[in-house]
Amino acid sequence: MDHLTAMRVFVAVAEESGFAPAARRLALSTPSVTRAVAALEDRIGARLLHRTTRVVRLTEAGARYLGDCKRILHDLAEAEASAAGSHGEPRGELTVTAPVMFGRLHVAPVLFDFLEDHPQVTARLLLLDRIADLVEEGMDVALRIGRLPDSALRAVRVGTVRRVVCAAPEYLARRGVPQRPSDLERLDVVEFSPVGAWREWGFPSDSARETVTPRVRLVVNTADAAVAAAVAGRGLTRVLSYQIADELRAGRLAVVLTDFEPPPVPVHLVHAEGRRTSAKVRAFVDYAAERLRAMLAADLG
Repeated sequence: MDHLTAMRVFVAVAEESGFAPAARRLALSTPSVTRAVAALEDRIGARLLHRTTRVVRLTEAGARYLGDCKRILHDLAEAEASAAGSHGEPRGELTVTAPVMFGRLHVAPVLFDFLEDHPQVTARLLLLDRIADLVEEGMDVALRIGRLPDSALRAVRVGTVRRVVCAAPEYLARRGVPQRPSDLERLDVVEFSPVGAWREWGFPSDSARETVTPRVRLVVNTADAAVAAAVAGRGLTRVLSYQIADELRAGRLAVVLTDFEPPPVPVHLVHAEGRRTSAKVRAFVDYAAERLRAMLAADLG
């Protein structure tokens, strides 16, 4: 097995967290995948993976090498695409990443339709609630929610989302509609915190930032769970507007404290600038930007 193929095998093993699933993905036998990684380790002179009977995980050297492999394989694919003239016609594998819930609700439907319109393109959609390094991890396009740091990435703004406080109408009718952030101290709150700990809530006000410590009855680590709890009448929660768009349209939730909302949060599609932007990336960004702008406008953007 040649060096580049062995690198592709190693990337598959790392991404699939195992030799057997990597073999299925690559349509190879498990022994051949195992031999390829072992030969790569012998060539490099370093162990890339910790192997046990139950799990395969990267060593420190393996984690560094994985980023290098993805970058090399991505650059090779771009060079081959350029030489083949595919900067004129979209083709090849497109890798897109997005936050889990936004990706499921908005990016996945756009990507499905894009593939329907471009039969020579294949895709990988990675839904991650973390910021992926496009260059290091060999990804083409990312959907980012929030302020963008200065970087070499090209950003296309597709809209905004609001950070809103909401509750079920039945709960508000029973307990009262809060008029100021301080009212949250007497109401039940469902806190969405990915790290599992709740914190003070800050709100802009006429004079300065107003901070309150809400009466937290439930802490969850996903937006889906927070929204479900609010719909079930367990209290108020604070999420992004796109996360409750369907519930608002159906009347299952209502937004409160709109006079105290922070400024809207920008949403961008980003991709590596580079010397070449492949046709698949340019085509997808143009296609997705138009669709996402319409979606976000409908979702209180």
